[in-house]
Amino acid sequence: MGSYRVAVIVGSNHSASINRKLAQALVRLGGETLEFEWIRIDDLPLYCLDLEGSRPPEVTRFTDQMKAVDAVLVVTPEHNRSLPAVLKNAIDWGSKPAPDNVWRGKPAAITGASPGAIGTALVQQHLRQILGILGAQVMGGEVYISFKPDLIAEDDTVTNESTRVFLETFMGQFATFVRKLAAP
Repeated sequence: MGSYRVAVIVGSNHSASINRKLAQALVRLGGETLEFEWIRIDDLPLYCLDLEGSRPPEVTRFTDQMKAVDAVLVVTPEHNRSLPAVLKNAIDWGSKPAPDNVWRGKPAAITGASPGAIGTALVQQHLRQILGILGAQVMGGEVYISFKPDLIAEDDTVTNESTRVFLETFMGQFATFVRKLAAP
Protein backbone atom coordinates (compact mmCIF):
# COMPACT_ATOMS: atom_id res chain seq x y z
CA MET A 1 0.00 0.00 0.00
CA GLY A 2 1.58 3.28 -1.14
CA SER A 3 0.96 6.82 -0.07
CA TYR A 4 -1.09 9.49 -1.78
CA ARG A 5 -0.38 13.20 -2.08
CA VAL A 6 -3.22 15.33 -0.76
CA ALA A 7 -3.55 19.07 -1.27
CA VAL A 8 -4.77 20.90 1.81
CA ILE A 9 -6.65 24.05 0.88
CA VAL A 10 -7.86 26.34 3.63
CA GLY A 11 -10.62 28.63 2.39
CA SER A 12 -9.56 31.49 4.63
CA ASN A 13 -6.91 34.16 4.38
CA HIS A 14 -7.26 35.13 8.05
CA SER A 15 -3.98 34.68 9.93
CA ALA A 16 -5.72 33.25 13.01
CA SER A 17 -8.21 31.12 11.05
CA ILE A 18 -9.98 28.43 13.06
CA ASN A 19 -10.23 26.50 9.82
CA ARG A 20 -6.45 26.52 9.44
CA LYS A 21 -6.26 25.21 13.01
CA LEU A 22 -8.77 22.49 12.12
CA ALA A 23 -6.80 21.62 8.97
CA GLN A 24 -3.61 21.27 11.02
CA ALA A 25 -5.41 18.90 13.40
CA LEU A 26 -6.79 16.87 10.48
CA VAL A 27 -3.33 16.52 8.96
CA ARG A 28 -2.12 15.23 12.32
CA LEU A 29 -4.94 12.65 12.27
CA GLY A 30 -4.35 11.79 8.61
CA GLY A 31 -2.69 8.43 8.97
CA GLU A 32 0.23 6.94 7.16
CA THR A 33 -1.15 6.60 3.63
CA LEU A 34 -1.75 10.32 3.05
CA GLU A 35 1.01 12.86 2.49
CA PHE A 36 -0.25 16.40 2.91
CA GLU A 37 0.83 19.44 0.93
CA TRP A 38 -0.35 22.89 1.95
CA ILE A 39 -1.51 24.80 -1.11
CA ARG A 40 -1.50 28.57 -0.85
CA ILE A 41 -4.45 30.42 -2.40
CA ASP A 42 -4.38 33.86 -0.76
CA ASP A 43 -1.82 35.25 -3.22
CA LEU A 44 -3.79 34.48 -6.37
CA PRO A 45 -4.96 37.54 -8.33
CA LEU A 46 -8.68 37.80 -8.99
CA TYR A 47 -9.60 35.58 -11.91
CA CYS A 48 -9.80 37.53 -15.15
CA LEU A 49 -9.91 36.14 -18.68
CA ASP A 50 -7.53 38.94 -19.71
CA LEU A 51 -4.77 37.23 -17.71
CA GLU A 52 -5.19 33.84 -19.42
CA GLY A 53 -2.73 34.61 -22.22
CA SER A 54 0.06 35.25 -19.76
CA ARG A 55 -0.83 33.69 -16.43
CA PRO A 56 0.74 35.25 -13.35
CA PRO A 57 3.40 33.03 -11.71
CA GLU A 58 1.23 32.54 -8.58
CA VAL A 59 -1.49 30.99 -10.75
CA THR A 60 0.96 28.70 -12.54
CA ARG A 61 2.39 27.61 -9.18
CA PHE A 62 -1.10 26.88 -7.86
CA THR A 63 -2.27 24.90 -10.88
CA ASP A 64 1.01 22.97 -11.11
CA GLN A 65 0.74 22.02 -7.44
CA MET A 66 -2.87 20.92 -7.90
CA LYS A 67 -2.04 18.84 -10.97
CA ALA A 68 0.69 17.04 -9.00
CA VAL A 69 -1.51 15.82 -6.13
CA ASP A 70 -3.78 12.79 -6.02
CA ALA A 71 -6.59 14.32 -3.95
CA VAL A 72 -7.73 17.46 -2.15
CA LEU A 73 -8.93 18.25 1.36
CA VAL A 74 -10.81 21.56 1.61
CA VAL A 75 -11.29 23.08 5.05
CA THR A 76 -13.31 26.26 4.81
CA PRO A 77 -15.31 28.83 6.72
CA GLU A 78 -18.71 29.97 5.53
CA HIS A 79 -19.11 33.56 4.34
CA ASN A 80 -22.69 34.76 3.95
CA ARG A 81 -23.94 31.16 3.55
CA SER A 82 -21.47 30.49 0.72
CA LEU A 83 -17.80 30.24 -0.24
CA PRO A 84 -15.22 32.76 0.85
CA ALA A 85 -14.04 34.83 -2.12
CA VAL A 86 -10.45 33.55 -1.80
CA LEU A 87 -11.63 29.94 -2.21
CA LYS A 88 -13.99 30.66 -5.11
CA ASN A 89 -11.17 32.52 -6.85
CA ALA A 90 -8.85 29.51 -6.51
CA ILE A 91 -11.55 27.19 -7.83
CA ASP A 92 -12.06 29.46 -10.84
CA TRP A 93 -8.33 29.61 -11.65
CA GLY A 94 -8.06 25.83 -11.32
CA SER A 95 -10.98 25.22 -13.66
CA LYS A 96 -9.59 27.21 -16.59
CA PRO A 97 -8.94 26.58 -19.37
CA ALA A 98 -11.46 23.73 -19.39
CA PRO A 99 -9.12 21.11 -20.89
CA ASP A 100 -6.65 21.76 -18.03
CA ASN A 101 -9.24 21.72 -15.20
CA VAL A 102 -7.26 20.62 -12.10
CA TRP A 103 -10.39 19.50 -10.24
CA ARG A 104 -11.54 16.88 -12.78
CA GLY A 105 -11.26 13.36 -11.38
CA LYS A 106 -9.71 14.43 -8.06
CA PRO A 107 -11.05 12.72 -4.94
CA ALA A 108 -12.09 15.53 -2.60
CA ALA A 109 -13.23 15.85 1.00
CA ILE A 110 -14.83 18.93 2.47
CA THR A 111 -15.13 20.13 6.04
CA GLY A 112 -15.10 23.34 7.97
CA ALA A 113 -15.51 24.98 11.34
CA SER A 114 -17.57 27.84 12.65
CA PRO A 115 -18.30 29.20 16.11
CA GLY A 116 -21.99 28.77 15.25
CA ALA A 117 -24.17 25.76 15.94
CA ILE A 118 -24.59 24.62 12.32
CA GLY A 119 -20.89 24.73 11.54
CA THR A 120 -20.33 25.25 7.85
CA ALA A 121 -23.27 23.25 6.50
CA LEU A 122 -24.35 25.63 3.74
CA VAL A 123 -20.91 26.36 2.32
CA GLN A 124 -20.18 22.65 2.20
CA GLN A 125 -23.38 22.00 0.27
CA HIS A 126 -22.54 24.77 -2.17
CA LEU A 127 -18.93 23.60 -2.53
CA ARG A 128 -20.06 20.01 -3.22
CA GLN A 129 -22.18 21.34 -6.07
CA ILE A 130 -19.37 23.43 -7.57
CA LEU A 131 -16.66 20.76 -7.30
CA GLY A 132 -19.07 18.13 -8.62
CA ILE A 133 -19.86 20.22 -11.68
CA LEU A 134 -16.12 20.59 -12.28
CA GLY A 135 -15.66 16.81 -12.20
CA ALA A 136 -14.17 16.27 -8.74
CA GLN A 137 -15.20 13.07 -6.96
CA VAL A 138 -16.54 14.50 -3.71
CA MET A 139 -16.69 12.17 -0.72
CA GLY A 140 -20.10 11.79 0.86
CA GLY A 141 -20.92 12.41 4.49
CA GLU A 142 -21.10 15.59 6.49
CA VAL A 143 -18.44 17.00 8.78
CA TYR A 144 -19.57 20.28 10.35
CA ILE A 145 -17.54 21.41 13.35
CA SER A 146 -18.86 23.87 15.90
CA PHE A 147 -15.55 25.33 17.01
CA LYS A 148 -14.92 26.19 20.65
CA PRO A 149 -11.74 28.02 21.74
CA ASP A 150 -10.27 25.00 23.54
CA LEU A 151 -11.19 22.36 20.93
CA ILE A 152 -7.68 22.14 19.48
CA ALA A 153 -4.53 22.46 21.61
CA GLU A 154 -1.40 24.36 20.65
CA ASP A 155 0.17 21.11 19.40
CA ASP A 156 -2.78 20.58 16.98
CA THR A 157 -4.33 17.75 18.98
CA VAL A 158 -8.10 17.63 19.34
CA THR A 159 -8.91 17.94 23.04
CA ASN A 160 -12.51 16.67 22.95
CA GLU A 161 -12.45 12.86 22.80
CA SER A 162 -15.69 12.38 20.83
CA THR A 163 -14.69 15.06 18.31
CA ARG A 164 -11.22 13.49 17.94
CA VAL A 165 -12.74 10.06 17.26
CA PHE A 166 -15.20 11.62 14.80
CA LEU A 167 -12.40 13.41 12.92
CA GLU A 168 -10.16 10.31 12.95
CA THR A 169 -13.02 8.37 11.39
CA PHE A 170 -13.50 11.09 8.77
CA MET A 171 -9.81 11.02 7.86
CA GLY A 172 -9.82 7.22 7.73
CA GLN A 173 -12.79 7.30 5.38
CA PHE A 174 -11.03 9.90 3.26
CA ALA A 175 -7.89 7.73 3.04
CA THR A 176 -10.02 4.78 1.89
CA PHE A 177 -11.85 7.00 -0.61
CA VAL A 178 -8.58 8.30 -2.05
CA ARG A 179 -7.09 4.80 -2.26
CA LYS A 180 -10.12 3.61 -4.25
CA LEU A 181 -10.30 6.56 -6.64
CA ALA A 182 -6.83 8.03 -7.10
CA ALA A 183 -5.18 7.25 -10.38
CA PRO A 184 -2.62 4.42 -10.04
